[in-house]
Amino acid sequence: MIYMLDTADINAIRKAVDLYPLAGVTTNPSIIAKENRPLKEILLDIRECLGQDKMLHAQVMGKDADTMLKEAQALKALDSNIIVKVPVTPQGIKAIKLLAQEGIRITATAILTPQQALLAAKAGAEFLAPYVNRLDNICSDGVDVAAEIVTLLNNYQLDAKVLGASFKNVQQVHKLALAGAHSVTVAPDVFDLLLTHPLTDSGVAGFVSDWERVYGEGTNVLDAL
Repeated sequence: MIYMLDTADINAIRKAVDLYPLAGVTTNPSIIAKENRPLKEILLDIRECLGQDKMLHAQVMGKDADTMLKEAQALKALDSNIIVKVPVTPQGIKAIKLLAQEGIRITATAILTPQQALLAAKAGAEFLAPYVNRLDNICSDGVDVAAEIVTLLNNYQLDAKVLGASFKNVQQVHKLALAGAHSVTVAPDVFDLLLTHPLTDSGVAGFVSDWERVYGEGTNVLDAL
């Protein structure tokens, strides 16, 4: 499983890089706009926080393929390791073909059906981002859609990876992992919950209580050896 953080909040990114086995950060236009700063400044700050070895995804905004191509080229000029997000509209699929020919890494985004994902993979996208919670919100099943995408990729031996997106709870992330998705991008509040369980907290508290009763408050193994 490849874990990514879905945010442009530098403090949240810094915390996640420090604590978790994070592979990168994804952004989208809404996430970027929430920061209310120049795009270049945001992306450079995120890259500095991530280092060069982790992935950074940023989305184009053009309505036609030629504009999307120019946007992607500008993003790559800013950050040579960037992965460009392109929505799976007809013009977006055309843009994915053009970008793939230039060797620019691509995430196909705003995926709501398996066929959108399959077309994007055939066009040259490296990551395919189905919107899990948005599908759940319209009485569909986001995990089932993602699982069908995994099946299609396996059937046709395509190298693209499913990048599950739009989560509102840990159960959605868990079910997607069980379905064989290759990667997920999760907002900071949900990401933290991946490790949360009251019995873990109480178990650790019990260890501390038993230890400190014998070895003293605030001590650790180094003190006891």
